[in-house]
Amino acid sequence: MWSLRSRAGVLVVAGVLCGPALAQSDIDPAHKYAWAENVGWLNFADADGGQGGIRVENSFLSGFIWSQSAGWINAGDGPDDGVRYTNTGTDHGVNIDPGTGDLFGYAWGENIGWVNFDTRASLSALGLQARVDLEAMRFRGYTWAASAGWINMDHDENYVGIGGCPADLDGDGDADAEDFFAYLDAFAIGDVGVCDIDGDGDCDAEDFFGYLDLFTQAC
Repeated sequence: MWSLRSRAGVLVVAGVLCGPALAQSDIDPAHKYAWAENVGWLNFADADGGQGGIRVENSFLSGFIWSQSAGWINAGDGPDDGVRYTNTGTDHGVNIDPGTGDLFGYAWGENIGWVNFDTRASLSALGLQARVDLEAMRFRGYTWAASAGWINMDHDENYVGIGGCPADLDGDGDADAEDFFAYLDAFAIGDVGVCDIDGDGDCDAEDFFGYLDLFTQAC
Protein backbone atom coordinates (compact mmCIF):
# COMPACT_ATOMS: atom_id res chain seq x y z
CA MET A 1 0.00 0.00 0.00
CA TRP A 2 1.28 3.45 -0.82
CA SER A 3 1.16 6.37 1.53
CA LEU A 4 -0.01 9.68 0.14
CA ARG A 5 0.45 13.22 1.22
CA SER A 6 -2.14 15.92 1.01
CA ARG A 7 -2.49 19.36 -0.49
CA ALA A 8 0.84 20.49 0.80
CA GLY A 9 2.85 17.37 1.21
CA VAL A 10 2.11 14.12 -0.52
CA LEU A 11 -0.51 11.97 1.04
CA VAL A 12 -0.43 8.43 0.02
CA VAL A 13 -3.12 6.11 1.18
CA ALA A 14 -4.25 3.08 -0.80
CA GLY A 15 -2.08 4.19 -3.68
CA VAL A 16 -3.54 7.66 -4.19
CA LEU A 17 -2.10 11.16 -3.97
CA CYS A 18 -3.42 14.49 -2.79
CA GLY A 19 -1.71 17.88 -2.73
CA PRO A 20 -2.17 21.67 -2.38
CA ALA A 21 -2.15 24.34 -5.03
CA LEU A 22 0.48 27.08 -5.08
CA ALA A 23 2.43 25.70 -2.15
CA GLN A 24 6.08 24.77 -1.85
CA SER A 25 7.29 22.13 -4.30
CA ASP A 26 7.39 18.70 -2.71
CA ILE A 27 10.32 17.49 -4.79
CA ASP A 28 13.26 16.34 -2.69
CA PRO A 29 15.86 19.16 -2.92
CA ALA A 30 18.64 16.57 -2.79
CA HIS A 31 17.19 14.65 -5.74
CA LYS A 32 15.55 17.04 -8.19
CA TYR A 33 17.10 16.39 -11.59
CA ALA A 34 16.17 14.33 -14.63
CA TRP A 35 18.43 13.97 -17.66
CA ALA A 36 17.22 14.68 -21.21
CA GLU A 37 19.45 13.24 -23.89
CA ASN A 38 19.28 16.34 -26.13
CA VAL A 39 18.90 19.23 -23.66
CA GLY A 40 20.67 18.12 -20.48
CA TRP A 41 19.48 18.48 -16.89
CA LEU A 42 15.87 19.26 -15.98
CA ASN A 43 15.21 20.73 -12.52
CA PHE A 44 11.85 19.66 -11.03
CA ALA A 45 12.09 21.61 -7.76
CA ASP A 46 13.32 25.18 -7.94
CA ALA A 47 10.93 27.18 -10.14
CA ASP A 48 10.08 30.50 -8.44
CA GLY A 49 12.17 29.65 -5.41
CA GLY A 50 10.34 26.36 -5.00
CA GLN A 51 6.86 27.90 -5.05
CA GLY A 52 6.43 27.07 -8.72
CA GLY A 53 8.21 23.70 -8.77
CA ILE A 54 6.56 20.36 -9.39
CA ARG A 55 3.99 19.10 -6.91
CA VAL A 56 2.55 15.61 -6.68
CA GLU A 57 -1.17 16.20 -6.32
CA ASN A 58 -4.11 13.83 -5.80
CA SER A 59 -4.25 12.40 -9.31
CA PHE A 60 -2.07 14.80 -11.26
CA LEU A 61 1.11 16.86 -11.27
CA SER A 62 1.24 20.64 -11.19
CA GLY A 63 3.99 23.23 -11.51
CA PHE A 64 7.04 23.85 -13.65
CA ILE A 65 10.27 22.12 -14.61
CA TRP A 66 13.28 24.26 -15.54
CA SER A 67 15.95 23.55 -18.13
CA GLN A 68 18.91 25.83 -18.81
CA SER A 69 18.70 25.06 -22.51
CA ALA A 70 14.99 24.26 -22.95
CA GLY A 71 13.41 26.88 -20.67
CA TRP A 72 10.19 26.38 -18.71
CA ILE A 73 8.20 23.16 -18.99
CA ASN A 74 4.66 23.36 -17.59
CA ALA A 75 3.25 20.13 -16.14
CA GLY A 76 -0.14 21.80 -15.56
CA ASP A 77 -1.79 24.29 -13.24
CA GLY A 78 -4.54 21.97 -12.00
CA PRO A 79 -7.20 20.26 -14.14
CA ASP A 80 -10.48 22.02 -14.85
CA ASP A 81 -12.44 19.45 -12.83
CA GLY A 82 -9.87 19.27 -10.03
CA VAL A 83 -9.28 15.57 -10.70
CA ARG A 84 -7.71 14.89 -14.11
CA TYR A 85 -6.49 16.83 -17.12
CA THR A 86 -8.41 16.03 -20.28
CA ASN A 87 -5.50 17.18 -22.46
CA THR A 88 -7.94 18.91 -24.77
CA GLY A 89 -8.47 22.62 -25.33
CA THR A 90 -6.58 24.48 -22.61
CA ASP A 91 -6.87 21.71 -20.00
CA HIS A 92 -3.39 20.23 -20.42
CA GLY A 93 -1.13 18.55 -17.92
CA VAL A 94 0.29 15.34 -16.47
CA ASN A 95 -2.01 12.85 -14.71
CA ILE A 96 -1.32 10.05 -12.25
CA ASP A 97 -3.09 6.70 -12.38
CA PRO A 98 -4.12 6.24 -8.71
CA GLY A 99 -3.94 2.47 -8.94
CA THR A 100 -0.48 2.08 -10.47
CA GLY A 101 1.28 5.42 -10.12
CA ASP A 102 1.78 5.51 -13.90
CA LEU A 103 2.01 9.00 -15.39
CA PHE A 104 0.16 10.03 -18.54
CA GLY A 105 -0.70 13.24 -20.33
CA TYR A 106 1.45 16.11 -21.57
CA ALA A 107 3.67 18.90 -20.28
CA TRP A 108 4.42 21.90 -22.49
CA GLY A 109 7.92 23.27 -23.00
CA GLU A 110 8.21 26.79 -24.38
CA ASN A 111 11.22 25.79 -26.49
CA ILE A 112 10.75 22.04 -26.94
CA GLY A 113 6.99 21.63 -27.38
CA TRP A 114 5.03 18.72 -25.92
CA VAL A 115 6.59 16.30 -23.45
CA ASN A 116 4.71 12.99 -23.43
CA PHE A 117 4.56 11.38 -20.00
CA ASP A 118 2.56 8.39 -21.24
CA THR A 119 5.28 5.89 -22.15
CA ARG A 120 3.31 2.84 -21.04
CA ALA A 121 2.80 1.37 -24.50
CA SER A 122 6.50 1.45 -25.37
CA LEU A 123 8.18 0.87 -22.00
CA SER A 124 5.83 -1.00 -19.62
CA ALA A 125 7.19 -4.37 -20.67
CA LEU A 126 10.59 -3.20 -19.45
CA GLY A 127 9.21 -1.58 -16.30
CA LEU A 128 10.52 1.78 -17.51
CA GLN A 129 7.26 3.67 -18.05
CA ALA A 130 7.05 7.10 -16.40
CA ARG A 131 5.51 6.69 -12.97
CA VAL A 132 5.50 7.77 -9.34
CA ASP A 133 6.82 5.17 -6.92
CA LEU A 134 5.48 6.22 -3.54
CA GLU A 135 7.00 3.33 -1.64
CA ALA A 136 10.44 4.58 -2.66
CA MET A 137 9.25 8.23 -2.70
CA ARG A 138 10.67 8.93 -6.16
CA PHE A 139 9.80 9.20 -9.83
CA ARG A 140 10.77 6.34 -12.11
CA GLY A 141 11.03 5.65 -15.80
CA TYR A 142 11.28 7.79 -18.92
CA THR A 143 9.25 10.46 -20.67
CA TRP A 144 9.61 11.52 -24.30
CA ALA A 145 9.81 14.79 -26.25
CA ALA A 146 10.45 14.87 -29.96
CA SER A 147 13.07 17.60 -29.66
CA ALA A 148 14.50 16.70 -26.24
CA GLY A 149 14.57 12.93 -26.72
CA TRP A 150 14.22 10.48 -23.83
CA ILE A 151 14.06 12.07 -20.38
CA ASN A 152 15.38 9.80 -17.62
CA MET A 153 13.87 10.35 -14.15
CA ASP A 154 15.25 7.09 -12.79
CA HIS A 155 19.07 7.22 -12.60
CA ASP A 156 20.50 5.50 -9.53
CA GLU A 157 22.02 8.72 -8.19
CA ASN A 158 20.49 11.59 -10.21
CA TYR A 159 16.75 10.99 -10.00
CA VAL A 160 13.61 12.94 -9.11
CA GLY A 161 12.68 12.25 -5.50
CA ILE A 162 9.66 13.22 -3.42
CA GLY A 163 10.17 14.83 -0.02
CA GLY A 164 7.96 16.64 2.43
CA CYS A 165 5.86 15.84 5.47
CA PRO A 166 2.80 13.56 5.45
CA ALA A 167 -0.45 15.36 6.30
CA ASP A 168 1.20 18.81 5.94
CA LEU A 169 -1.69 20.62 4.25
CA ASP A 170 -0.34 24.16 4.44
CA GLY A 171 3.14 23.36 3.15
CA ASP A 172 5.07 24.70 6.14
CA GLY A 173 7.01 21.49 6.73
CA ASP A 174 5.10 20.02 9.66
CA ALA A 175 1.74 18.54 10.57
CA ASP A 176 0.08 20.58 13.28
CA ALA A 177 -3.32 21.83 14.47
CA GLU A 178 -3.65 24.15 11.48
CA ASP A 179 -3.33 21.20 9.12
CA PHE A 180 -5.78 19.10 11.14
CA PHE A 181 -8.47 21.78 11.19
CA ALA A 182 -7.85 22.53 7.51
CA TYR A 183 -8.61 18.89 6.79
CA LEU A 184 -11.75 19.01 8.92
CA ASP A 185 -12.92 22.09 7.00
CA ALA A 186 -12.28 20.38 3.66
CA PHE A 187 -14.04 17.21 4.84
CA ALA A 188 -17.07 19.17 6.05
CA ILE A 189 -17.64 20.81 2.66
CA GLY A 190 -16.70 17.75 0.61
CA ASP A 191 -13.62 19.32 -1.00
CA VAL A 192 -12.50 16.17 -2.82
CA GLY A 193 -9.26 17.79 -3.93
CA VAL A 194 -8.10 17.82 -0.29
CA CYS A 195 -10.11 15.27 1.68
CA ASP A 196 -10.29 12.34 -0.76
CA ILE A 197 -7.35 10.40 0.66
CA ASP A 198 -8.15 7.07 -0.98
CA GLY A 199 -8.84 8.58 -4.39
CA ASP A 200 -12.31 7.14 -4.92
CA GLY A 201 -13.93 10.48 -5.73
CA ASP A 202 -15.70 11.18 -2.43
CA CYS A 203 -15.08 12.17 1.19
CA ASP A 204 -16.06 9.44 3.63
CA ALA A 205 -14.98 7.71 6.82
CA GLU A 206 -12.15 5.87 5.07
CA ASP A 207 -10.66 9.18 4.02
CA PHE A 208 -11.05 10.68 7.49
CA PHE A 209 -9.34 7.81 9.25
CA GLY A 210 -6.73 7.67 6.49
CA TYR A 211 -5.83 11.27 7.23
CA LEU A 212 -5.70 10.56 10.96
CA ASP A 213 -3.19 7.79 10.26
CA LEU A 214 -1.04 10.22 8.29
CA PHE A 215 -1.36 12.94 10.91
CA THR A 216 0.00 10.65 13.63
CA GLN A 217 3.14 9.90 11.60
CA ALA A 218 6.22 11.89 12.55
CA CYS A 219 7.37 14.41 9.92
